[in-house]
Amino acid sequence: MAERLDPLAHRTVDQISSDFDFEPDPYFPPLDSLTPAAVLVGLIERPQGFSVLLTTRLDTLRRHAGQIAFPGGRCDAGETPWQAALREAEEEVGLAPDFVSPVGLSTPYRTGTGYLVTPVVAFIEAGFSLQPNPDEVADIFETPFGFLMDGANHETHERRLPDGGMRRFYAMTHDERFIWGATAGMLRILSHRLFGAPA
Repeated sequence: MAERLDPLAHRTVDQISSDFDFEPDPYFPPLDSLTPAAVLVGLIERPQGFSVLLTTRLDTLRRHAGQIAFPGGRCDAGETPWQAALREAEEEVGLAPDFVSPVGLSTPYRTGTGYLVTPVVAFIEAGFSLQPNPDEVADIFETPFGFLMDGANHETHERRLPDGGMRRFYAMTHDERFIWGATAGMLRILSHRLFGAPA
């Protein structure tokens, strides 16, 4: 596993993905107006293989309410994506930084809500404990890494927008959990970078 992920640390980002890869939006915010953010793509070694740490956001949050997401959030002034991802993971799920070992950065992802999100890939060592932040996180769970990286499990969905338009997006369904939008998009891009799956 480590040898498959190490090259991420040495790659230059040659593209930026977004919520609107299917249908480009002419009103999409320009790059220089986006708020930098980072998420932790935490890989945990289990007897059956690696799994990915994910959360379900509270239904009462102003943005992305009830969605499945990586721990993460906006970068504070002067923070690197790695520092922001570590800080946010500790704030959201109580993950102590001492248990997290960096691997590399995946492709930045623009969201329709105005963020430029850098996925930070890391291994989470055994012995950690988690505690959801009651103001942000409804649930913490793990999903098999192999399932998320398998292009056969990457679904395409459509939803009608309030203005009548149609939005297409990627999704992955595992154990009745619907992983979609930016989280699914970032996982699909990571799959493409690591294993050459179609993007």
